[in-house]
Amino acid sequence: MAFDHKKETKITNIVVSSSLEHDVPLEKMAATLPNTEYNPEQFPGLVLRIDKPVSTALIFSSGKIVSTGTTSLEDVKRSIARLIEIVESIGIKIPVRDPAFEVVNMVAKGNIGIDLNLNQLALQLENTEYEPEQFPGLVFRLPDESDRKGATFLLFRNGKIVCTGTKDEAQVERSIEKLLVILKGINKK
Repeated sequence: MAFDHKKETKITNIVVSSSLEHDVPLEKMAATLPNTEYNPEQFPGLVLRIDKPVSTALIFSSGKIVSTGTTSLEDVKRSIARLIEIVESIGIKIPVRDPAFEVVNMVAKGNIGIDLNLNQLALQLENTEYEPEQFPGLVFRLPDESDRKGATFLLFRNGKIVCTGTKDEAQVERSIEKLLVILKGINKK
């Protein structure tokens, strides 16, 4: 395979968890701020949509947050900083300026540059799910990495892939390299 998958791979979503280290009055936020959704009977957190950078934050009354929708760690930091500005704009003092965060999931899209026979892959690979009448892609779970859960791929006939379940760009790269080794092994059979 003569292509550079690194040029073809792009991070499309980073999910992080963090804490504002302060209780947050969700009802006040919902009543005061635009771009919020809060229905505690259905979900205990408030949904806040942030415009720059484009992201969505789930905020819980304990101050715990989950941020999603960013595509770089710099945007994660900017999104959390913007969230703090928004919360402070309604009179709630947040004690942390730059809270630590943990990447929960990093999603990447790419193209491995070869057409895939998904029927063949479903038969030859373990840890797959393929029901083409319900979804056109094959779900393939890589075997676990040492102490981390392995990545999960959506594979499509045209060589496009989605990689999820990773925690950093290095793990994305390792997972794609591992996938390519597995696919090359099947093509040799």
